[in-house]
Amino acid sequence: MARTMAAKGTMKRNWFIITSLVSKDFKLKYRRSILGVLWSVLNPLLMMCVLVAVFSNILKFGDEIENFPLYLILGNILFTLMADSTSSAMNSIIESAPLIKKIRVSKFIFPLEKILFQLVNFAISLIAVVIVMMFFRISPTLSLLALPLLLLFVAIFCAGLGMLLAALAVFFRDICHLWGVIITAWTYATPLFYPIGILPNWMQAAEQFNPMYHYVTYFRDIAMNQIVPGIQEQFICLGMALSTFIIGFVVFKATEKKFILYV
Repeated sequence: MARTMAAKGTMKRNWFIITSLVSKDFKLKYRRSILGVLWSVLNPLLMMCVLVAVFSNILKFGDEIENFPLYLILGNILFTLMADSTSSAMNSIIESAPLIKKIRVSKFIFPLEKILFQLVNFAISLIAVVIVMMFFRISPTLSLLALPLLLLFVAIFCAGLGMLLAALAVFFRDICHLWGVIITAWTYATPLFYPIGILPNWMQAAEQFNPMYHYVTYFRDIAMNQIVPGIQEQFICLGMALSTFIIGFVVFKATEKKFILYV
């Protein structure tokens, strides 16, 4: 009974710290910004316009993909969620060094808080998706009810990857620079602004091992194609998320006691 009460107290304390940090990050991000939260809506819309101009007029991908602007913005905002959350989670332990050295706190809350904060930003950016859907007169359907499940998969995946990167970054600071290169390569390796059909067969087969390909395709299916992916695809998305989370969590817990010596 005492252990249960102590566990509940720890959970409440950790949740309070996480929500407080999310609130702080939110205020810092939009401090002294004229557009404020509106920028989270305008940014994906402006990026979509730039990408449409480039890939429709120059590379002619817009001729091959129906509702190409919606195709672009769906892939872009979901990939941005992953890129921003993992990048910020990677630096979370290093940035929180003063707090870690002063008080006893569960260290895993720092990368998890970054994931939660980016999910809040993603929720705001969905307004941009709604605007594009309205422009192209694409009515929402019941398939969009699967969106929370997709976000759960992505959040678990990002949490695992974020914890892994956070642990590695403490001991190998070069990871912080290398990750930017990996994200750039990952962006071009994922069909965000081109149809997968233009890839050779071996590359299309390789995409099956790309978690973001599955998550982006899932998002497009429920928003554009108005279908819910089948049970096999659900298990693939869940399996990739859980396996990444387990690896990240194990590495993080195995190394967290040494963090204070290196931050």
